[in-house]
Amino acid sequence: MSLPCRGCSSPSRRSFTCSGPCFPTGLAIFLVVLEALWLRTRNPLYYRQARFWAKLYVLNFGIGVASGLPMEFQFGTNWAPLSEFAGDFFGSVLGFEGAMAFMLEAGFLGIMLFGWQKVPPVIHFLSTVMVAFGANLSVFWILSANSWLQTPAGGTFSEGRFHVQNYFAAINNPFMVKSVLHMALATVETSMLVVAAISAWSLLRQKAPEFFLFSFRLALVILLVVAPLQILAGHESAVQVAEHQPTKLAAIEALWDDQASGSSPAWTVLASPDEASGRNRWSLAVPGAFSWILETRPQLSQPVRGLNSWPADERPRMVGLLFYAFRVMVAVGLAAAALMALSLLLWWRGDLDAESFRRRPWLAWAWILSAPAGYLAIEAGWVVRCVGRQPWTVYGQLRTSDAASVLPAGEVLSSLATFALLYSVLLVFALYFGSRIIASGPNLSLEPPNGSAATAPFPSPSA
Repeated sequence: MSLPCRGCSSPSRRSFTCSGPCFPTGLAIFLVVLEALWLRTRNPLYYRQARFWAKLYVLNFGIGVASGLPMEFQFGTNWAPLSEFAGDFFGSVLGFEGAMAFMLEAGFLGIMLFGWQKVPPVIHFLSTVMVAFGANLSVFWILSANSWLQTPAGGTFSEGRFHVQNYFAAINNPFMVKSVLHMALATVETSMLVVAAISAWSLLRQKAPEFFLFSFRLALVILLVVAPLQILAGHESAVQVAEHQPTKLAAIEALWDDQASGSSPAWTVLASPDEASGRNRWSLAVPGAFSWILETRPQLSQPVRGLNSWPADERPRMVGLLFYAFRVMVAVGLAAAALMALSLLLWWRGDLDAESFRRRPWLAWAWILSAPAGYLAIEAGWVVRCVGRQPWTVYGQLRTSDAASVLPAGEVLSSLATFALLYSVLLVFALYFGSRIIASGPNLSLEPPNGSAATAPFPSPSA
């Protein structure tokens, strides 16, 4: 048995262990781009790039599976009432994720890793595409299921359970589309931050500079597309929260009093929320900015309810956690965009080469620190998403207190200690083998299959 998470009852292994599988989910797209470049140009650089980054992919994939599978079982152990209440829908969706997404990804993974010399290049490329498709299809199913918890649809509630009447309506619930986009972009952005961080570390140490300069620049180009879209998707998700979950909006803004339509409330940057008194002990706010952030207009078009307008048992607790988790997520996203913009400016000025990281170690370290910051932003986002819908597991229909199994405290403690130890061991192994892969670096003498490297020159750093 695993510890019941009173703040977050996400529907699958990957939404619980997002910091593991997020990297391979986005990295798979990176591998598709690299292999497509190799197929088009037959340049051995792209082939060696794909082979090197695939090692980190399979390591993270394995750790994600090993750490995530036990979490499936807690639907029967720790969340039995939830399973009984919504099992008709969740059983199908989790089955879709396992059969359609995870097995697709796992099935083609062997060809992607070991089939370079055994299948034609086009078939190998299609295998890599299917691995990436399967990984991102998991994002779709998991976020669809979790979105249903936020905005249940597609059926009726009676006799203590959910009866599905329209699977398409349940899957395509009001939260689904924007949630899937927001999470999919987050996986790609976080993965590219990790690629850029590893590349910056290697360039700082002048290890395979041509190789890692290319991977850094390619990650930067992908971030140029993804980062602005992620900021837009994040804003749209906040607007969605305002429409469907006003208590969550009030909590992440530490908004205690109602705000009338036509008003221009201040936006609170920092605060010390006091749930007992229903106010902020102190706050630092920007006058008139809240309506601009929420609706991009000088005045509110609709009234916004404050937390004090709901009974205490119908609104989220841990307001301070939600308030700062949201700001951590936003701050990391904006900081990553600013770092990307600065690096692009240096590149445009012709000052982003292999030596520039030696001349500007602060730039290399900024990129190195961006990798853990990306994971932090994702975890903060899941805190906002799951803790913010409390006290509901199925929003408006099933309370978390009624969804969790009643378990003896000793059993929960023993299972928690066991899994904490197991996951700590997995973390040590992941860091050990990951550091060995990075320290060993790429094999720059590796020849592509079919002798396709015979006439392909190694690209210059400006390639």
